[in-house]
Amino acid sequence: MKLVKGRPQDAGKREEKEMRVYDLLDDLGIEYERVDHEAAMTMEACEEIDRVLQADICKNLFLCNRQKTDFYLLMILGDKKFKTKDITKQIGSARLSFGGPAEMEQYLDITPGSVSVLGLMNDTENHVRLLVDEDLLKGEYFGCHPCVNTSSLRVKTRDILGPFLKAVHHDMTVVKLPGENEEA
Repeated sequence: MKLVKGRPQDAGKREEKEMRVYDLLDDLGIEYERVDHEAAMTMEACEEIDRVLQADICKNLFLCNRQKTDFYLLMILGDKKFKTKDITKQIGSARLSFGGPAEMEQYLDITPGSVSVLGLMNDTENHVRLLVDEDLLKGEYFGCHPCVNTSSLRVKTRDILGPFLKAVHHDMTVVKLPGENEEA
């Protein structure tokens, strides 16, 4: 795996949704570095990728309420454990569960294993609410997928949570999730 700056040169071999990510980031003047790799389906695989990226592991969870009327994208540091009870009161929602692949594809144009904040560019009707753990805001960079799990990007946290979110007409809600030795 090799870290390279900017978009891939082999655009014809890439999925359209991945290329749309690079187009938008380039249009916004957001700098990024990229590493191509085998499909990353586990946090362990992501740890190796993030060592190359030299960025915080960012776990992205697609969640929904019981009625499947409210959808959330939760961004947390990779070493944190997620318990639904830790955020339901903070966001004013009843119990949460993982959203299904159909809704993930419908709203974010991504599939399981590719969940990323960058998928919000495809949520033009704001069906998905972004939740960001406050500890993620402390890092200068984080790693995320460009809507496919065969590449990963290193981007500045402030660029994604600032100009990118503004461009895709999404806000974020900052939540506090306890670390391994903390209680909510």
